[in-house]
Amino acid sequence: MPTYVYEYLDKDGEGTGECFELVESIKDEALTEHEGRPVHRVPQAPIIAGKWSDMKSKSALSNSNLERMGFTKYQKNSDGGLSRVAGDEGPKTVSPLDD
Repeated sequence: MPTYVYEYLDKDGEGTGECFELVESIKDEALTEHEGRPVHRVPQAPIIAGKWSDMKSKSALSNSNLERMGFTKYQKNSDGGLSRVAGDEGPKTVSPLDD
């Protein structure tokens, strides 16, 4: 069964930032109240195991794999800018914005 995240709402129906998780059947209706307080379900990205699970993500997102698939990857450097570490598209470096 999936785990859902709910957020408590204030009297105006705005989120308070106070959240909890609840394991429910996918067929269950979303809660509107918990412990006497109004709540709403917070949308979350699904967790899908398999080809793109955490165990394979390091190798799947390696610089060589990204480059092979046509992606460009930038990495933050010591001066706060970005340096291209994979791919051929785009500038080699991007400087940080000055205030």
